[in-house]
Amino acid sequence: MTRLQLRDFRNFSSAVLEPAPGGLTVLQGDNGAGKTSLLEALCYCSLLRSFRGVAREALIRQGEEKAHLSCDIVQHNRRVDIAVQLLAGRRDLAFLNGQRVASARQLVEVLRTTLFTPDDLEIVKAGPAGRRDLIDDAVFLTSPRLGAERAAFERALRQRNALLRQLGGRLSPDAVATLDTWDERLASAGEAVVQARARLVSEISSYVAEAFAALAPSAGPLELGYLCSFEPDLLTALQKARPEDVRRQMTTVGPQRDDLQLSAGGLDARSRLSQGRQRCAALALRLGIHRYVSGVTGSAPVLLLDDAFSELDPATATALLAELPAGQALLTTASSLPPGARPELVVHIAGGRLTR
Repeated sequence: MTRLQLRDFRNFSSAVLEPAPGGLTVLQGDNGAGKTSLLEALCYCSLLRSFRGVAREALIRQGEEKAHLSCDIVQHNRRVDIAVQLLAGRRDLAFLNGQRVASARQLVEVLRTTLFTPDDLEIVKAGPAGRRDLIDDAVFLTSPRLGAERAAFERALRQRNALLRQLGGRLSPDAVATLDTWDERLASAGEAVVQARARLVSEISSYVAEAFAALAPSAGPLELGYLCSFEPDLLTALQKARPEDVRRQMTTVGPQRDDLQLSAGGLDARSRLSQGRQRCAALALRLGIHRYVSGVTGSAPVLLLDDAFSELDPATATALLAELPAGQALLTTASSLPPGARPELVVHIAGGRLTR
């Protein structure tokens, strides 16, 4: 990525970031200066959504009706331009080299990112939704076409749940036929989602384990496993669960109930590890996925480190710096740089302005 331009995005009326083409660029400024917003804008150019999980309207500068983002990338020795227009109350307009694109599927093939934040701890500590999202995002980075299967599954799930609520706990002959249709659609897309997730977990396991061993060498090996919520297949499981689904007015089996299992040294990472080792496990997941995506796609994602060192003890911070892969990286910090950091460029952010 050679250039990122923002207009009326978050607290920026206008800003241009030109990071070092390789190595580490540090974005330094007080809390609330807009450091994270720059990383958020870059991710939005790839995924057309905020990694903070906020609505589009929250991204548009207060008092404005739209925001503009553009990003220049050099891919295979040629320049590629991404432009996105965020419109309040309307769908985004996204363009790749001036041509309109309908979804992030085309953008992510050009611009991939790996993001570290202090909130990554929740991937390990909290419920399974964050772990599912992590795996789904990694699948999307390597196989954007599978994003369509996930979207199809989510549409079918919404429709099936809406039908179950309409039934009010009573199953009529007409409802049986309609449920049969939605079960088939849900099963077809859902099986594709599960297969992609399980394959991804298997393929990243060695990368994640290697990273965890470097970050927490005394914690024992980190092991990953995909926990499927149904057997033997989704269509059979949906038919078996139908009486319970009708009674509870919701779909009780499927990929939306699956989980990523993490254990270190034989201990469940969610409940048995210290917070420090849980953080190491979260970092190892990000590092492992980054290395896997780099190998599969042939190019490293842009590495984004959003205040990632603030919650680390000195030993883990030193180990993380040593484990950071080569390539372009952006690090935000409100304080001094972590020991051992050797930035190619430092950008100061204050009052909505960027200065070197």
